[in-house]
Amino acid sequence: MDVLADVLEAMRAGPASSGRTDVRAPWGLRFPQSVGATFHLVLQGSSWLLPPDGAAPIAMGPGDAVLLPRGLEHALADHPDSPLVDFDPTVEHPAPASEGARSLLLCGTYRLDRHRPHPVLSHLPEIVHVPADPGRHRTLHTAIGILGEELDAQRPGAAAVVPALVDALLVLILRAWLEDRRCPTESGWSRALTDTAVARSLERIHAEPGASWTVADLASDAGLSRAAFARRFTEAVGEPPLTYLSRWRMTTAARLLRDHSRPLAAVAKEIGYTSEFAFAKAFKRDFGVAPGTYRKQLVPA
Repeated sequence: MDVLADVLEAMRAGPASSGRTDVRAPWGLRFPQSVGATFHLVLQGSSWLLPPDGAAPIAMGPGDAVLLPRGLEHALADHPDSPLVDFDPTVEHPAPASEGARSLLLCGTYRLDRHRPHPVLSHLPEIVHVPADPGRHRTLHTAIGILGEELDAQRPGAAAVVPALVDALLVLILRAWLEDRRCPTESGWSRALTDTAVARSLERIHAEPGASWTVADLASDAGLSRAAFARRFTEAVGEPPLTYLSRWRMTTAARLLRDHSRPLAAVAKEIGYTSEFAFAKAFKRDFGVAPGTYRKQLVPA
């Protein structure tokens, strides 16, 4: 079971959207608060990311990727002092007839469920920046390079290649950022996904969320005492094992209600509830509505 892929699949609320942005200096684009997670790739040239509230600008070069998990308002520009105009995501921004330095960007949004964000997402900083670093994160930077070629050349089939690569980039960006923070003594998901004992227990929970897991079961499987395992899991994940299990069961239930039409009793059984009533009560406690109402709200009018 690939825990990171499973988490992101559960959090997705729809397909990603993206647009090619071809500009020449001087230029500046203002991006409003987004309901999704905003991302930008510098395919050619350079850019400055301008966070709100006067935070320090971030220089970006070819191959750099940036993700704003909570869709923070921000701007991109060729220089921190360049005037800004509002970005229009409904149109492609062609290169103007200017002699200034050219930048080719890919800007877009991932639609993610923010009602109950998973800790791997909610614990991310407002801005995740993965610089192009030769020798590191080769898969990510290869994907960015291919995207640059496809968008610049506009060859036949690009309309199929680009969305597939954009879809994969969310995993690649997050994996690269987590790998950069891998440290045996650091708490957080960079440790949770690489600590052998914690990662194994997460894999078991994700593979079988409906199993009757106990802390003793998970500790034994990890080869640790109950107390040592509980402490190690909580330090890495940010919450105790059974609290995480309950969270993941409800997240799985929401995904089943969203993506499948199976009866509520079947959903309840799949995530470990013997009673549909007990499942409905737990689901409403977490989501604020009954599971049947939640499913109806997802159906377009």
